[in-house]
Amino acid sequence: MDAPTTTSADDSTSGDGGGWFTPRKPSRGPQDGEQQHRPDASAPPAGEAAPDAFTPPAAEPEGRRIPGASAVPAEPQTVPPQAQSTAPPISAQQAKPAQQASPDALLVQRTMAEITPVADKVTSYFYALLFTRHPELRALFPVAMDTQRDRILKALLTAAEHIDHTDVLVSYLKNLGRGHRKYGTQPEHYPAVGECLIGALSRYASAVWDEETEAAWVRTYTTISQVMIDAAAEDELRAPAWWFAEVVSHDLRTSDIAVVTVRPDQPYPFLAGQYTSLETPWWPRVWRHYSFASAPRPDGLLSFHVKAVPAGWVSNALVHHARPGDVLRLGPPTGSMTVDHTTDSGLLCLGGGTGIAPIKALVEDVAEHGRRRPVEVFYGARTDHDLYDIDTMLRLQQSHPWLAVRPVVDQRAQLPDAVREYGPWNEYDAYLSGPPGMIRNGVDALRDIGIPDGRIRHDSVEELVMSD
Repeated sequence: MDAPTTTSADDSTSGDGGGWFTPRKPSRGPQDGEQQHRPDASAPPAGEAAPDAFTPPAAEPEGRRIPGASAVPAEPQTVPPQAQSTAPPISAQQAKPAQQASPDALLVQRTMAEITPVADKVTSYFYALLFTRHPELRALFPVAMDTQRDRILKALLTAAEHIDHTDVLVSYLKNLGRGHRKYGTQPEHYPAVGECLIGALSRYASAVWDEETEAAWVRTYTTISQVMIDAAAEDELRAPAWWFAEVVSHDLRTSDIAVVTVRPDQPYPFLAGQYTSLETPWWPRVWRHYSFASAPRPDGLLSFHVKAVPAGWVSNALVHHARPGDVLRLGPPTGSMTVDHTTDSGLLCLGGGTGIAPIKALVEDVAEHGRRRPVEVFYGARTDHDLYDIDTMLRLQQSHPWLAVRPVVDQRAQLPDAVREYGPWNEYDAYLSGPPGMIRNGVDALRDIGIPDGRIRHDSVEELVMSD
């Protein structure tokens, strides 16, 4: 999400919060105004009502309004912040407690404690405020908000709660700002977001809400916004907001798993182990995350392993409807589950189900760098039938003597238990990819056998669980 503020945060999270969310436009490079306009193939259907039957007051008293909120334009060609984060959420492990919380952080945390039991109501009220006060924005969101309506608010609240954790927070917000470029997000949209955020929080945290708390939230939102807007502006100078990608092959491996290969319309730089957000023409403005299933290729093609899940809009479209010639949209690459090529440490890789896709990419990446470092892959599945890519992995094993591939078939999907039987792993960096439960159990298992947290890498459970 790309948001206006008054002072640049640079690489810190300080800011005075003056201006009440008034946009400070980023400095523009020599390419300002020269970016090619990309026609948005996802024109929304008209007439969709707000997602909740609940109707808030049309507006709060003038004294509670956020100055500058009327700056939100109504042009339909620009897309407002959408209910989706493209940055991994901040984990409790990453966000270690600050030595002493700042006054603003204490007030924010007090608010969070108050609204946590009624988070669904806060979310509903936030969007009802946004769509009632700014109805021109409703048609630019996905038609159905049920599966992702809490994402923008969750991202804002997550960032606010960790306002003192500078290093982790800045990285998170920069990814968020870059990722939200694909929605066409502009600084002038964000007075509306800030106004409605304050409105929702003040209503449901009324027991602890006062002028001091409101001022803390304004400063916090201002700081968050500036990091994101600066990151988006910087990214605009070197990369498009999104890429069109034509499907060139569709390989149905099982009744519900397909390998989809696409050709981007322009170079798409990424690293093995990363993932992207993907939108199909069947569900405009609904984006889901998928890992790259190979290291960067000379031909520029990208492959994804997609499993259709019940009620999964994007996954079912990709598995059952996508065909060569269809055009998808890709957001920017993100994710930090990449190989450190400055060391000779071995790689311990756990891949469950379609989580084998980024693991395969990591193996190819090691091979391309030509360093003979041991790589141990545990490929987990509930049945033999679910080992849909085992032939590919075994061919890689035959080609590279430093690679060992160990299929683990267990109805309980207890992949971490199998890892304990081998080892020792004290000289290995660990990589995990798969269902959320497997990742959580895997992290616990790896800690139990002595691998420190700093050598365990995986993408956000919360983000990748939404890859339906």
